[in-house]
Order: sequence, then C-alpha cells, then structure tokens
Amino acid sequence: MKSLVLILALTLSTAAAAASTLRCGSALVSRDDSASEVLDKCGEPRSRDFLGYREVLDYYGFRHEVAVEEWTYGPRNGMYHFLRFEGNRLQRIDSKRGN
Repeated sequence: MKSLVLILALTLSTAAAAASTLRCGSALVSRDDSASEVLDKCGEPRSRDFLGYREVLDYYGFRHEVAVEEWTYGPRNGMYHFLRFEGNRLQRIDSKRGN
C-alpha cells in the first residue's frame, strides 16, 4: 500500500512539473522566466492580450500593480499554449487542443 501511494505521489508531481514548462524547439520555458527569455526561446506569439493590472505584495509587504498579459502560441501539433505573464514574469502555462 505504501508503495502505491509513493508511486501515485511521484506521478502527480511529475505531471505538475510538466504543466509548468513549455518546449519551444530545443529550448524550454518555465514559470518565473521573463517575457524577453520567452521571446528569445519561442519567438513572437500568435497573439498578445493585455488583461489589465493585478495588485501584488512584494517581499517587504508593499503593494504594487503589475501588468497582466496572456500570450497565445500555436497551433503546434493541434495544441494551443496560453502563457500568462504578471509583472513581466511567466506565471502560468495552459494548453488546449484546437479544433
């Protein structure tokens, strides 16, 4: 039973790690990469959508507004990839199969 739980935990952590990266050719982009790093590795996105601003707290507890953007890449092998940037840093990578 313990080995089954361990295997399940390892499988879930691997899936979570895979969802936080995107392969662009031979390069990988991952969470917390800057927008310029993503542009260098993946090229210009299909679209860039400005979603607004979000208030965040910095390390010292001060509030700042950061811009929020969503970039779309694809279709690559039938998949669209949506990258969400907050304050010029990659925060989330989502994928969806196209029609």
